[in-house]
Amino acid sequence: MPSSLTPRQITWARRWMTLVILGMLVFVVGINPDLIGMNRSRVIGFIQMGVWLSGLGLLLLGAVLTVRVVRNGRPMSLRAEVGTRLIATGYVISAAASLADFLAIGSHRLPWVYLGPLQVAGLAGGVVISLLGVLLYWPRTPKPPAEPESA
Repeated sequence: MPSSLTPRQITWARRWMTLVILGMLVFVVGINPDLIGMNRSRVIGFIQMGVWLSGLGLLLLGAVLTVRVVRNGRPMSLRAEVGTRLIATGYVISAAASLADFLAIGSHRLPWVYLGPLQVAGLAGGVVISLLGVLLYWPRTPKPPAEPESA
């Protein structure tokens, strides 16, 4: 972390990073519930999708709040504005792809919901777009001042 952060800001950044880790854990359990012995069905259910989308939401919220602390009051540049919008857009893409069959825009009918390859690609693509947004939201390090040339 940059040295310009106060100890209180560092504490808050660590708390938000804990939320990122918690969100990642919930996301992974939602994707593969058999890790904790909770896989009870052959199909993907609405609750399972809700768990992984909640985990992804916690992960992204924690990431945004952590970067907000690290930004330390810097004004929002165009790059940062685009980053925040990409984070939200990626989450919406992930949610729409995951819930396609429940929203009746998928190819399978209820109750036999199947998470197909196109839906998995949409989920993965949305996550990648969101993470790209986090990278764009991250503040640039200031360039060191150029030293004048001596003649």
